[in-house]
Amino acid sequence: MSAAVATSRVTGLVREIVLARLFGASMDFDAFRLGFQLPNLTRDLFAEGALSSAFVPLFTEYLTNRGKEEAQRLASLVMTAILIGIGALCLLGVALAPQLVDLFASGFALVPGKRELAIELTRIMFPFLLLVALAAQSMGILNACNLFGVPALASTMFNIGSVVFGLLLGFVLGPSLGLSKIHGMAYGVVLGGALQYFWQLPSVLRQGFRLRPAMDFSDPGLRHILRMMGPAILGSAAVQINVLVNTNFASFISDPLRGYNGAVSWLGWAFRFMQFPLGLFGVAIASATLPAISRSVASGDHEDFRQTLARSVGFVFLLTVPSSIGLIVLGRAMVAAIYQGGEFNDYDTKQTAVALSCYAIGLAAYAALKVVTQAFYALKDSRTPMYVSLVSIAINFCVAWGALHYTGLGHAGLALSTSAVALFNFTALFWILRKRIGGIYGRHLANSIGRMSVSALAMGVVVSLLNMAIEGQFGTGRGGSLLALAICIPAGISVFYFVTKALGVPELTMAANSLAGPLRRLRGRA
Repeated sequence: MSAAVATSRVTGLVREIVLARLFGASMDFDAFRLGFQLPNLTRDLFAEGALSSAFVPLFTEYLTNRGKEEAQRLASLVMTAILIGIGALCLLGVALAPQLVDLFASGFALVPGKRELAIELTRIMFPFLLLVALAAQSMGILNACNLFGVPALASTMFNIGSVVFGLLLGFVLGPSLGLSKIHGMAYGVVLGGALQYFWQLPSVLRQGFRLRPAMDFSDPGLRHILRMMGPAILGSAAVQINVLVNTNFASFISDPLRGYNGAVSWLGWAFRFMQFPLGLFGVAIASATLPAISRSVASGDHEDFRQTLARSVGFVFLLTVPSSIGLIVLGRAMVAAIYQGGEFNDYDTKQTAVALSCYAIGLAAYAALKVVTQAFYALKDSRTPMYVSLVSIAINFCVAWGALHYTGLGHAGLALSTSAVALFNFTALFWILRKRIGGIYGRHLANSIGRMSVSALAMGVVVSLLNMAIEGQFGTGRGGSLLALAICIPAGISVFYFVTKALGVPELTMAANSLAGPLRRLRGRA
């Protein structure tokens, strides 16, 4: 599954590269970014949040204790509810697009034509919401059946489809169809969402699940899922809501070179860049953890629940702490090597890298939060994450407002507020969960995380010195950045590995064993 998730994140990055080089930090791309963010708000809510977290534990319980026929009926009821509820929400989003744009990016009105373009693009892309919800249900069914590869590749299908269809409609067929380039890319998003859904259907059918429209809102299973989803939507939405709040703040930022254009795009590119390690480590481990801890709860094995959760959290920190340091130290080189070119120039690189460094501060907490939140959902408690998330929205608003008005950090201050929220959410939920289940091997985790941090700092010092030497010799252009990454990344991994091994971090052995298994199988086949 990790290979499939990696492929998804790589293709997602390719998609962002294409958009960056075609449009740069322009008025068009700011409007596109907002138009995509509004329906994409539900991607975390449904694909990786409320629907999966409410549906997977109960669907797993039905499969385990009631059989496939009852599980199929539950899935059919959920699918029908999605078509009715989310379909209506799509229509509402299209109708209220002007109000949504004014609410989440009121500063767009300061640039002639920008608000109107954002409204048009929002209306085009809102049906993506329904498609991603249906894809999320298919993902949940397959994950409950212990199939992870196909659903993990579904996002890859979206990334590939949205780029291919977008280029076809915007650049090849656009002139004859009367579509601008940015409008063609917007239609590509919707067609990519359809591909993401239909990619998973054959696997669902092979598992023996043939979903048909069925309506029974009095069904106990469906009512339980809907009750769980209400608080879970608010709990899962915090980060995305904070991103939209920060987008509104960013729409008022006046840059010395770009005026009121650019800040929304820089934040979006930096946040997307951070999604690669977050999805590769946090979301992937959380998706694999939820079915396992759900089975532990169903069987009443609380010790296995604690052990699985502690291992998952430790594993996330092992992978994300060095990633965070790496993004801070090598962020500029990474952005230059990947994004720079075409309409994306050196100034865009600098501004995106500053935001990326501030986002990276909260990377480990953000990734671990995915795992801890799943533990609450496995315990059928969606209210606690909701309450914590509601508090975090207020914290984000205060930190973002203060950063803009008192620090002069601009868009970087908005990225910093997102990291502050992630740190608060993880700390609060971990402490509550630890009290509730009688411990999560907290001392062991704290000891391991402390030693991982020492290793990551040692890695950061070495990589920083190497990077400065290479930049001094070869400059900060794309060629110099590629060379710096080619030397610094292997050196950083080596330093982190050997220092972590010397400090005796037990999670390192688990990671090495996880990697050694596939390598042994490949060697055996060879």
